[in-house]
Amino acid sequence: MKLTDPAVEIEYPESDGKPMGETDLHRWWMFRLIHILEHRYRNQRVYVSGNLMVYYEEGQPRKSVAPDAFVVKDCDPGFRRVFKIWQEGRRPNAVFEVTSRSTKPEDLVFKPKTYAHIQVAEYFLYDPTAEYLRPPLQGHRLEGGDYCPIEPDATGALVSEELDLLLRLEGSELVLFDRTTGERQLTPQEAAEQAARAASQRANAVEERAQAAEERADAARERAAEAEGRAAEAERTREAERAAREAAEAELERLRQLLRGSGEV
Repeated sequence: MKLTDPAVEIEYPESDGKPMGETDLHRWWMFRLIHILEHRYRNQRVYVSGNLMVYYEEGQPRKSVAPDAFVVKDCDPGFRRVFKIWQEGRRPNAVFEVTSRSTKPEDLVFKPKTYAHIQVAEYFLYDPTAEYLRPPLQGHRLEGGDYCPIEPDATGALVSEELDLLLRLEGSELVLFDRTTGERQLTPQEAAEQAARAASQRANAVEERAQAAEERADAARERAAEAEGRAAEAERTREAERAAREAAEAELERLRQLLRGSGEV
C-alpha cells in the first residue's frame, strides 16, 4: 500500500530532534526575532512562528524544514503544532535564521535550496557573534527560482520588501525598523516599558506644569499682598495728611478767633 493511500495515517512529527540553538545567545536571538515580529503583526491576519516544523509535500513527512523565525502573510494567526503548506494554502513570505557554528553549513547550503524550492520570497541570516558569517547580516531575495543577494542601501541596511522592514546592525545587534515610519520594532515587553516610560514622562510633565502654575499663583498672591500692603500704607498716609490738614485748619481758625477777640482783626 502506498504512503499516499488515504487509508494510511501519516505522522508528521512536531520536532526534528535537533537543538534549537547552539548557545544561549542564539536561542535568545531566535526568540527575540519571533517576539518582535509577533508584536509588529499583532491584530493582523499574519502568522508568525519559529522553530516549528514546516511540511511542504503532502504524504512526505521527511520533506520538512524548521526555520528559526518566519512570517506568513494573509494567514490566520494562532497556535499550531506543525505548519502544512498544502493545508494552509500559504507558504512563508520571509524566513530568518540565526547562524551558529553547527548550523552554518545548513543555513548557507541546504536550507536555501529548500526555501527556494517552496518559494520563500526572502531569506535572512544573522550571526550575533560575527564569527561564522561575513558579513554577519545577510539577505537574499528569490528571483527566477534562485536567491540573489540583497545589497545594503546607503545606510547599510537590508530592505525586506515582503515585510516592509529595514534590517540594520547596531554594533553586533540586529535592529529592525519600519520601512515607512522609521519606527524601531520592539518586543512586547520593550513596547510596554517604552509606553510606561512615556506615560511617566507625561505624568512628570503634567506635575511640573502644575507645580509651575502653583508657583505662578503663589507669586501672584505675593504680588497682590504687596499691592494690598502698599494700598493700605497709601491710605494711612492719606488719612494722616488729611488729619494734619484738619488740625492745621483748626489751629488757624483758633488763631483767627483769638485775633478777633483781641480786636486786632
